Amino acid sequence: MKADRAWLPDAIDLDWIESASAAIDPALGAIEAAAAPAGIPIVDRHTGRVLSALAADRRRIVEVGTAYGYSTLWMALGQPADGTIVTVDPDTERTAAARRWWREAGIADGRITQVSAPALTAFAAADPALAGPFDLAFIDALKDEYGAYLDELTAGGRLARGALVVADNVLWSGRVSGSRPAADGDRVTVALRAFCERVMSDGRFTATILPLGDGLLLAAWRGGGEGV
Repeated sequence: MKADRAWLPDAIDLDWIESASAAIDPALGAIEAAAAPAGIPIVDRHTGRVLSALAADRRRIVEVGTAYGYSTLWMALGQPADGTIVTVDPDTERTAAARRWWREAGIADGRITQVSAPALTAFAAADPALAGPFDLAFIDALKDEYGAYLDELTAGGRLARGALVVADNVLWSGRVSGSRPAADGDRVTVALRAFCERVMSDGRFTATILPLGDGLLLAAWRGGGEGV
């Protein structure tokens, strides 16, 4: 059956979905209010709701890129009470603010571990907090490093069988698909396209891309922890 491409969800549909959804935690609203004027990138609220739903039965989560801890909090609120998150980001000023918002939301300090280093540095140093295995990995950091993050996650048993790998911004405002032109020499677009095509064609994953926010890749890991 051919899809009707004339219909795509617009602002009215998204507003209706939001109106039908549960009210957000006040700490999430506080992060939204702080991030916009400061120019701090966070996922959109609809993506946050998806992350929370995906985290519902995931007890060990790793996040690459914390910023103000908005996506971290969505996942923590969706997790089981005994769930834990390891989140990696070198910007200690931002992550200190994130910790305050997590506490406001009632998330116990022991549930979220912060690794204050660039992600690839932390992985290379074999930080024990990143040993895994994790059953959900969320990637939202330097876009041209997505492929390298994937290498680190799939190597050495960091992903449990059946783990989900989720990555934000994979459509890159239409530049990855080509619906909008990319500038000559745009290495970020090239890297994101290669990352998406790699995951979507990798037989160890069952993967798709949701046209949500700036594009959300969702991939279920079927491999056994072996390196790429």
